[in-house]
Parts: sequence; structure tokens; C-alpha cells
Amino acid sequence: MWKSLLLGCLLMFVPALAAAQSAPPPFAPPPGPRPSYANIAYAPADPANSRGHLLHLYLPADAKGPVPLVIWTGGSAWLMDNGKDFAGWLVAPLNRAGFAVAGVSVRSSAQTIFPGQLYDIKAAVRWLRANATRYGLDPARIAIMGDSSGGWVAAMTAVTGDVPDLEGTIGTTGVSSAVQAAIAFYPPTRVTQMDAWALKPCTPGLGVMRAGMNGGFCHDDADSPESRLIGCAIQSCPDKALRADPTRYISADDPPIMILHGESDPLVPHAQGELLYQALNKACHDAVFVSLPRAGHGPAPRFLTDPALQAGATVRSTARKGCVTKSPDLATPDMGMVVDFLRDTLSYRAVPGRSGAPQ
Repeated sequence: MWKSLLLGCLLMFVPALAAAQSAPPPFAPPPGPRPSYANIAYAPADPANSRGHLLHLYLPADAKGPVPLVIWTGGSAWLMDNGKDFAGWLVAPLNRAGFAVAGVSVRSSAQTIFPGQLYDIKAAVRWLRANATRYGLDPARIAIMGDSSGGWVAAMTAVTGDVPDLEGTIGTTGVSSAVQAAIAFYPPTRVTQMDAWALKPCTPGLGVMRAGMNGGFCHDDADSPESRLIGCAIQSCPDKALRADPTRYISADDPPIMILHGESDPLVPHAQGELLYQALNKACHDAVFVSLPRAGHGPAPRFLTDPALQAGATVRSTARKGCVTKSPDLATPDMGMVVDFLRDTLSYRAVPGRSGAPQ
């Protein structure tokens, strides 16, 4: 399983051989159960061959009432449009805990530039909320998770639920796109500072293709994943790049956010997750930061299962009420930590035989 996950993570960060090539390299997503409902179109396909407006839905087998929903969108350096296919690893533990899971795809940077990806995920949230009754979901308890560029999607969704200019008009409208909790694994945040905080000096022109999971390519290059997302070399258009920085939008209305980041990440510097947490901290926001000194750039499941990566991990937090900050303390990040965070933030406890009942 982990061999497939590692291969998938590597290939997710391999850009197209040419700018005009939009099809992603093929690879097998990690194994998981079959969706309860597969390839649901939450908005019309754009372009026609895009998978970016599709989602998978996984429902708990024993649900007796409206259940909370966790959205997952997988990372790909914004280069692919099949993020829905990487939700499988979450399904079994979250379904057992009484949560529904939606794997959601957004369009790639070859199909749309920012804020198109944000418009997509918001359209998915609106569709899921509008159709909650049909699928037995609780529209008032929706969380979002993602890793890498998917972590950026999760963070941006969390902090822009009250930003009309970034709502978009794709698909279902007239419904809130706000989420009630977010978990971001190693998210890019302030992309213009990624090279400055990289683990090692970058090589201009190296590119993700040759660099692979070892990093060393320049995020400032015109063909970097971040520049492709923004639509220009990020240092040449800092105002556009700033619009894609989630720290810019933090407000009192935002939901609790958990961030997990490896200190040995060669692709998205640890400082990116730190920047987001510190901004939330300064705003007296409900936030949790889990730092794993031995972890690199995922894959996310190993953050929660691999003792070698969990060793020495610390957790710190800040709370809105009283603006209380807890200093770093040793912790073991695992699925239990994730489930507890979701339960606490969504005020949810599953009752045996009634997965949808709150306590």
C-alpha cells in the first residue's frame, strides 16, 4: 500500500512535459472502498474532458440520521484534476466514527488558474450542502481536509467563507460555501517566500520533473507549480500571488483549523505551515499546529501511522476564548487525533446504531 502511496505522491508533483500538455501522468490511487456514489458532477465539466468537477461520496453503512461530512481533496501541485481519487485512505476510519466522506476534484492549473480552483471547491461545498437531505448529510457540519496543494485548498476554503469576491458562480449558487472545520497537511501558503525558506538552495531551471521528491527546483521559476497556479512568475506578480495566500483572509468568522507539517519537507517548506499557524495565533483563532521533525512531504497517511515519522512530533494550539496559547508539547499524531479534532469542532459524537446523532 505504502509503495503505491509514495509513487502516487511522487507523480503528483511531476508537471506535464510541455505547458500545452494537460493530461496528468497515469498512476494508481491508494486503495480504498468503493464509493457509495461515484463521479457525481457537482458542476458542468469545463473543459469537456475535465474531471475537476466530479466527486465521490462515501456514506457510513449504519447511519440513521444526518451525519457530518468530511471533504478530502488530494494534492498534485495543482497539476492534476483527480483529487477525488485519494480520499480512500480516510473512508474506513471516518465512516466508523460516523462521518461521511466526499472525495472532491478541482481543476488543474492547466485547465484554470487561481481563483478557479477555489471557485471549484466552493461549488462542491455548495452542492453538497444543497443536496444534504438527499444523501443523509448534516449541512451544518461540514469539514474539509487536504494535503499539499489540497491542503492549500482546505485552508483557503476555511478562511474565505465570508469573502464574496472569491465565491465564484460555478454550479449551485445561493448556498453557503462556509465549512465548520479544516485540516491542512503541509499546505503552501505564502508562495513568494517558498524559495527563501527551502531546506536547500534551489537550482533555477531544474524543474519538478528532474527534482522529484528531493526538491531543489525553484518555486520562483516561471514554470513552477506556484507560478502555473497564479498564471505568472510569482515574483513578477506579487499582488496576484498575495491573493492566493490564506493568511490574508483570516477573520473572526473562520472555523477551527489544524495544520500538520514535516520539518524535513523538501517541497513545501515547514515555514509555510508555520506562517499560517502564527497568523491564526496572532488573530486569537482556534488553531492547532502539529510539527513532525522527521517527516518530509507526506504522504499524509504516514503522518498518522508511521512511528519513524511520528517520533518527536509536537503539538501546540491557540484558542479564541481568552486567546489562550498552549506551548509545544510532545504528541503522537494519529487518526484518533484527527477524529477527536473533527468531533470537537463539529460538536459531534456518534451513538452506536445512530451514527447521525449528536451528543
